[in-house]
Amino acid sequence: MTTPRSAPPFVVLRGNSASGKSTVARRAQRALPRGEVAVIGQDHVRRELLWEQDSGQGDTIGLLETMVRHCLGVGRITLLEGIFGAERYLGMFTRMLREAPGPCLVYYFDVSLPETLRRHAGKPIAGHVTAEDVASWYRPHDVLGVPGEQVLGEELDEEQMVERILADLARHG
Repeated sequence: MTTPRSAPPFVVLRGNSASGKSTVARRAQRALPRGEVAVIGQDHVRRELLWEQDSGQGDTIGLLETMVRHCLGVGRITLLEGIFGAERYLGMFTRMLREAPGPCLVYYFDVSLPETLRRHAGKPIAGHVTAEDVASWYRPHDVLGVPGEQVLGEELDEEQMVERILADLARHG
């Protein structure tokens, strides 16, 4: 008789541009066995797959929800990462967190505007995405306010954030 595998965790990584979400998601994925973790990035879905603005009706929210449901349904730990401004995406997260079959881990990467701009200056896109653009998108302390949401501040370095998420996954996996 085999023991049934528990439902995989759903992990949300949110925060402003240059807060470390994508890097931390990829590092967590690569720290776990190949094929166990799916990383779904808002930027990739919205800007690359659908070529949409982050406004209006659009198809981004529906596609993200479908991708997350599919990945969780086939047993993959699923990390969804992006800016995901609360005013636009709170409804999506409320549904997804309520419907997730397993544990949910929600993190908000809380980085100040000066630190955001410092980090952005070192990114490859800094040449065509200006500091003024990044500042105009910045949302201070844009938490969802959902149960269990954890705020990770800029005092944590990339390694500490990855370790924290992996430790939380180990407790819930």
